[in-house]
Amino acid sequence: MKSGGNEDGSWKTEMEKEGASFMASAKETWLNIRARIIGQIQKAKAKNEKEASEADLQTAKMQVQAADEAEEKKKQLN
Repeated sequence: MKSGGNEDGSWKTEMEKEGASFMASAKETWLNIRARIIGQIQKAKAKNEKEASEADLQTAKMQVQAADEAEEKKKQLN
């Protein structure tokens, strides 16, 4: 049978993991929003279709990078 101290310790550890996971998700969300804003600004400043397409590609790359970073962080927690 587990003692109360061990249960509290595992509860605390679980809450720390959940908090860190939440922060990773929040950071991912922020980075996605940031990527979209930067992409929209770059697209608005584009002088031609090629520059607009490059802005879209850069936005997509930034979003993928944000998702990869969050996934890696969550894997480290487990």
